[in-house]
Amino acid sequence: MGAHEVLGTRITMPVRIRAAHAFMATYLVPATEAQRLIDYSGLRVLRLPGGRALCTLVFVQYVDGDLGPYHEFGVSFMVGHHTAQAGSAVTDLRSLLGGSAGVFIHRLPVDGEFTLAAGRGIWGFPKELAEFEVTHRGIRHGSLRQNDSLVVDLTVRPGLPTPTRRSAGASFDAYSHIEGVTRCTRWEMAPTGMRARLGGADLVLGDHPWAGELASLGLPRRAISTSSVENLAMVFGDAVVV
Repeated sequence: MGAHEVLGTRITMPVRIRAAHAFMATYLVPATEAQRLIDYSGLRVLRLPGGRALCTLVFVQYVDGDLGPYHEFGVSFMVGHHTAQAGSAVTDLRSLLGGSAGVFIHRLPVDGEFTLAAGRGIWGFPKELAEFEVTHRGIRHGSLRQNDSLVVDLTVRPGLPTPTRRSAGASFDAYSHIEGVTRCTRWEMAPTGMRARLGGADLVLGDHPWAGELASLGLPRRAISTSSVENLAMVFGDAVVV
């Protein structure tokens, strides 16, 4: 692993996040519409039975990490690994359940200049500045605006505790695309204090163009699942161009 210069600060790889809070809602959306939205990446959305794809909306508050404290909102889609051949819906479902799929990050607004520069410069994450109002206690709530225009307002109700072993963690490939280049980053996560449930989300889309993108997916009224994480530790390696 190497190092990167970001706004005059040396960042040594891998980047470590020691403490963060998160909550998310996952929706089943038409795979054809999801593919149309991410075609620019050259990646392929996982096509699940019924012609559906998985779209996740997530709010994260970074409390202690190598890039400092900041808020982030992500719009992501589960995609086939760039080395895998296209298969059937059953094949895609197996890759999802088996942990061999990837996640493509389509939108990733943040509220900090340093993390914006690091995210774009090191990993090619599509970070842009936006304004956040977020609560990570009890009923989780996040509101995202850019230039005084509402993007999303998401409320996630508490779920049931999800047991995790002390050593529990997950590694997967995160994909990004900016300025005509698609990159792949190895991403390790170690969550504790997880809660999850079926449904449990209230989503309001605003008048911002990003909200229009989400509306074009035909997001259903009901999320397939929601979850929250009391503490999330993460490690990001260097990105590889694919």
